[in-house]
Amino acid sequence: MKVFLAGYNLDAEVIDELTKNQPRRDATPETLSASYARISRDPRPINELRRDARAEVEKARKSNSTIIFKMGHHSVAEHAVFNFDLIDVSRLALEEIEKFRLCSYTEKSQRYQKLEGSFLVPPEIRNSEFGIRFSEIVGRQNSFYQELIGKGIEPEDARYVTPLSTYGQVGLTINARNLELLVRRFASSELAEIRELGKTMYGLAAKIAPSILLFTAANDFDQKTYPGLRKLSRGKWERKRKVGQRCLLVDHTAQADNKLVAALLHTSSGVSYQNCLRLVKDMKKPARAAVVKKACEHMEFYDAVPREFEHISLTYDLAVSSGCFGQLKRHRMATLTSQLYETELGVTVPPKIKAAGLEKEFLAAVKLPEELYAEIKKEAPVAAQYVLTGAHRKRSLMTLNARELYHISRLREDPHAQWEILELSAEMVKLAKSVMPLTMLLAGGKDVYPEIYRRIYGVLPKVMPPEQEV
Repeated sequence: MKVFLAGYNLDAEVIDELTKNQPRRDATPETLSASYARISRDPRPINELRRDARAEVEKARKSNSTIIFKMGHHSVAEHAVFNFDLIDVSRLALEEIEKFRLCSYTEKSQRYQKLEGSFLVPPEIRNSEFGIRFSEIVGRQNSFYQELIGKGIEPEDARYVTPLSTYGQVGLTINARNLELLVRRFASSELAEIRELGKTMYGLAAKIAPSILLFTAANDFDQKTYPGLRKLSRGKWERKRKVGQRCLLVDHTAQADNKLVAALLHTSSGVSYQNCLRLVKDMKKPARAAVVKKACEHMEFYDAVPREFEHISLTYDLAVSSGCFGQLKRHRMATLTSQLYETELGVTVPPKIKAAGLEKEFLAAVKLPEELYAEIKKEAPVAAQYVLTGAHRKRSLMTLNARELYHISRLREDPHAQWEILELSAEMVKLAKSVMPLTMLLAGGKDVYPEIYRRIYGVLPKVMPPEQEV
């Protein structure tokens, strides 16, 4: 066996320092993409392919373009990885950035860090009468934010009064294939901030690796699909919009418990799934439970349930604030689609603000921009969202498998979680347990997992969450 460390991420300033006295044209991830692309047809060892790619960068670039463009093998671009510092982008833009599933993000926490009051005046209204009113309203909201902080309200609750135009920052790690998709989508965005961001990111990456970023132009599919759907549907089927329930389970796998047991038996036997399902239907309830218990017997609080749980799906209709959606959007293995933020769905008031007797002042502050929102919406419905706050809501549709719901439960039902996502995840799990109790047998926050495990198995798990270690 031979194993080589082929490469690793370096800070761009380190690379500049290393190549300052001796510029190197091979300081590009394109050589990795080109050498790995040759593995399937070239018998030489991979390390030799990498050496040759570094020696002939232009040839490597031509090879990349041919393989990706003519042969359609986009996967080779996944071997090239970029890191971006995205600073002073709005909260609304962060939602667009973090839609891309196969990337890594670490975002500045507005739960723990106090906001400084910096915000974007959207380019769509910057030079209009709306721009002045926008800045005045946001200034008043930011003043009230500081007032809340001064009265002892934690930043995670005070931020609900601040607008979606508030600046944040995020560290992004992305491979070239996903970067190409991001740039193309951003070029087609209805938001000027997003179009500018995509253009800037492309300009930086294309200097380093031009051969693996090919399909980056705006296109009709990305530009026209959702505006066309909104135009088609707006007003025709809609009724008065209000939030009845924050969380509804609108669809799920029928006979989920039986199908989970059948899937577990299928993996661990030589029997077809159809025959496993027939067998399960004839099993007594304790026998079915025994299969699930055996599958999870050695599971610690940090372990995922077996992959067979992914065969069980659930779909939720959600209506949550921006403050909550900021947590929800991080679960990118789920399928999450959303409407625009709007005023008709009302606002969410943090319980601690109610307890402090500040609800009236809070509502006045978050409703302050709603008249301006209505005016901007007539001309720019997507950009109008910038003036709304962390308390305003939107509807989302979330489809996920039971394994991902376990992950959400472990992470978000924990006492350290943000209060609104904690409540939401508890509602989601409760609804799931009502229709598939065996599938969700061990679901719960990591803090209560030891007790859940002891109730089922009669002993504590081997590993305790850090807060519970003796």
